[in-house]
Amino acid sequence: MIGNSWDEKLKVIWNSPGFAKFWNIIEEEYTTRTIFPPKENIFECLKLTPYENVKVVIVGQDPYHGEGEAHGLSFSVQKGIKLPPSLQNIYKEIYDDLGIEEPNCGDLTSWAKEGVLLLNSSLTVVKDQPNSHQKLGWNRLTDYIIKLLNEKEEPIVFILWGNFAKSKKEFITNPKHLVLTSSHPSPFSARYGFFGSHPFSKTNQFLEKNGIEPINWQL
Repeated sequence: MIGNSWDEKLKVIWNSPGFAKFWNIIEEEYTTRTIFPPKENIFECLKLTPYENVKVVIVGQDPYHGEGEAHGLSFSVQKGIKLPPSLQNIYKEIYDDLGIEEPNCGDLTSWAKEGVLLLNSSLTVVKDQPNSHQKLGWNRLTDYIIKLLNEKEEPIVFILWGNFAKSKKEFITNPKHLVLTSSHPSPFSARYGFFGSHPFSKTNQFLEKNGIEPINWQL
């Protein structure tokens, strides 16, 4: 499915009758409706960030539901697409936190290659219908991914923005890891704790303290 170490880690999922049934539903959705991201990008976050490379996890809810936006990475949009408001606020916080000027591009692929797993809880969505695939069963896979990362010996950082992402904290029990939480970067909530939370510098300080190469957040 992925082509790297995630396949071995997730083989119990891939080989299960339940996943085969679930995947048939996803295939049918792509056949009969307009679904994002493009089918080839569903597992892009896992393809770009193998298990052993994960240093940071940023949990999102589901892909952007507008035309041409989603490409398999939480909070990221394809090149040439107007920046969504939440991503604009993320960039504002990076500037306030690290002094990095806001880029024009919303493609976060370089973060993924740095070791930032940009994981949505649901990996697909119906066009113009946010959370439309939330109840299909993606969370069984994505929650399992978080549990696998919790088992890692190497310390990693989990960044949970908003109440939905914070609900995943129950799966993060390993005291070696750092969990950073705040309100969501959306325009409705960013001023209630996201702005000024300094997640990017805190992440790098934790990584460096543990002898791990920090993330280059520059895009």
